[in-house]
Amino acid sequence: MSQHSPDRIVWMRLSLVGLPLPMPISDAKVLTGRQKPMTEVAMLFVEMQAADGSEGLGFSYAKRAGGPGQFEHAREVAPALLDEDPSDIARLWTKLCWAGASVGRSGLSTQAIGAFDVALYDLKARRAGLSLAKLLGTHRDTVACYNTSGGFLHTPLEQLLVNAEKSVARGIGGIKLKVGQPDRAKDLERVAAVRRHLGDAVPLMVDANQQWDRPTAQRMCRRLEDFNLVWIEEPLDAYDHEGHAELARQTVTPIATGEMLTSAMEHSDLIRHRAADYLMPDAPRVGGITPFLKIAAQAEAAGLMLAPHFAMELHVHLGAAYPSETWVEHFDWLEPLFNERLEIRDGRMVVPTRPGLGLSLSDQARHWTRTTAEFGRRA
Repeated sequence: MSQHSPDRIVWMRLSLVGLPLPMPISDAKVLTGRQKPMTEVAMLFVEMQAADGSEGLGFSYAKRAGGPGQFEHAREVAPALLDEDPSDIARLWTKLCWAGASVGRSGLSTQAIGAFDVALYDLKARRAGLSLAKLLGTHRDTVACYNTSGGFLHTPLEQLLVNAEKSVARGIGGIKLKVGQPDRAKDLERVAAVRRHLGDAVPLMVDANQQWDRPTAQRMCRRLEDFNLVWIEEPLDAYDHEGHAELARQTVTPIATGEMLTSAMEHSDLIRHRAADYLMPDAPRVGGITPFLKIAAQAEAAGLMLAPHFAMELHVHLGAAYPSETWVEHFDWLEPLFNERLEIRDGRMVVPTRPGLGLSLSDQARHWTRTTAEFGRRA
């Protein structure tokens, strides 16, 4: 704790929330038998209060597995923050990291830390009366956005076309389609059909979710050149930096990857290999805003474009603070958890001007809460 400041964290509540999805979600990992369809997202929320009554809200998440583990790790390390100065965010991130260092500095342990880190930034921005984007230093008040949730592989082709058209009509700027089926011809058929249906002007992306080997990826990337794509995402295993780098050199269409990496150090390795044209860090997955900003600084220095993964409610702020234009992924999955909604206009997502993240937990989130843990006493 800082010896020169009376400011301190006096109370925290951790909540594990099970967010059910309207229908089971399938991508290429399901069709290859590596995973089961996703039916829910486990959310870890951290509510925090300082001695002056200021509050912050942060979150992390896990898909398919890991939610209870995140909660338990957060519960173990949370006491380390009591009586600490909430303004010392970078120092507190390091303190939490060392509190759980025996289980590593990436993965589940740092994802649990991420919820605290986001809460600290939210608290700091609320105190300043600024949105998170303004606190960080924004470059724009809207960010380009694209839709993923309508393009999963379980969606029949006819419905895929309907979903894409509805997204564009709603004002969402781009459409991302899942690919990576065992039958490559079906992938190409679906991409071609959507491109014909929407025309050449609508930005279109594809995502293979790591399910191609190198020869398949080389062949598919060549075939996909015909569709004027914004990017081809995760054509290879997330840790095959050399393979992604080779594809990036060979392919005119940009290569995007990074969402599955779970630390700033892992992203450093990816950037060093020049393995992506679009870097796709996920702030909760890498441990919060503190490591995300380190990744963004490296990406800027390397001249990379940025397209943060998932959690648009957070990434709209972080994308606005990146110097060059970014893409933010539009997923409406998390909307029932919050009382507020993001505005979409003319293909772009409007950066909220409310203090902090501009979010408050809904009654529905409270209803879906499975377990909580409290520390300290509210002011």
